Amino acid sequence: MSQVLVLIDHVDGAVRKTTTELLTIAARLGEPAAVFIGQGYDNASAALAEYGATKVYVVEAEGVDDYLVAPKAEALAAVVGQAGEVAAVLLASSGETKEIAGRLAVKLDSGLITDALDVQAGENGPVTTQSAFAAEFTVTASVTKGVPVITVKPNAADPQPVTGVTPEVVNVAVTLSDLARSAKVVERRAKEKSGRPELTEASIVVSGGRGTNGDFSPVESFADALGAAVGASRAAVDAGWYPHSSQVGQTGKQVSPTLYVANGISGAIQHRAGMQTSKTIVAINKDPEAPIFELVDFGVVGDLFTVLPQATEEVLKRKG
Repeated sequence: MSQVLVLIDHVDGAVRKTTTELLTIAARLGEPAAVFIGQGYDNASAALAEYGATKVYVVEAEGVDDYLVAPKAEALAAVVGQAGEVAAVLLASSGETKEIAGRLAVKLDSGLITDALDVQAGENGPVTTQSAFAAEFTVTASVTKGVPVITVKPNAADPQPVTGVTPEVVNVAVTLSDLARSAKVVERRAKEKSGRPELTEASIVVSGGRGTNGDFSPVESFADALGAAVGASRAAVDAGWYPHSSQVGQTGKQVSPTLYVANGISGAIQHRAGMQTSKTIVAINKDPEAPIFELVDFGVVGDLFTVLPQATEEVLKRKG
């Protein structure tokens, strides 16, 4: 069975949920194999075994974390060359990994697919589902040349634990080229922790827009009751009401949670492009003609400052 390589998304070895999703997808396509780049493999080994990685390629490359994306692309190319028959390379979609994927595809002379919402096995290799043109269309695609390189959006699969798997560890020595070391990281700052999930990875996202009038407290309270991430429309961000890092939309972050709750957001195409692939969409808006109601599963015509506190109270009551 051909191997499906998954680039491990981790922080000092702590495996993120996106990796467990990719390992679950990899099992559909072939034999799941993980590629670990960086420090802290011992912290990752248990999670990789739990989610079915039959083999782990641990990259040994001096200073690989000291530079931008080029070393990781070189490391992945080296692993593909050593692994033998590879059915696909999967990466979790982010700004960094899409650049890695692009560089890798060039090195392998292979086709590239980004931001897949789903990946399934096809007769001639992996078949992906994507949204296109501001999520107005859904398309299927497959790579016709080389080893498919595919980035997959968070929440594309429910992670499925596997029992009885003990990964084989393969150490891969990589010597970085001078070109790969041409852009060095000179400083890192830890992201300020909010206690909420990462926006692009959260299974529930609660967003606020112009209708908040700058007061996000009911949005945050409802999000915290649900254990959700908080997002914002471009109008709210441009007004300085919420950080740009929380913007959901075509020029912000694209999310595909299980549940998306839009509060005081009109539903302009710019915003819809960033959240239209959510599994279930709920909107609260005072304007019954707001465009957001065209795509929701459930809509509430009302004032978010009245509706959200009631919803928060009910959620907390049911949680006991």
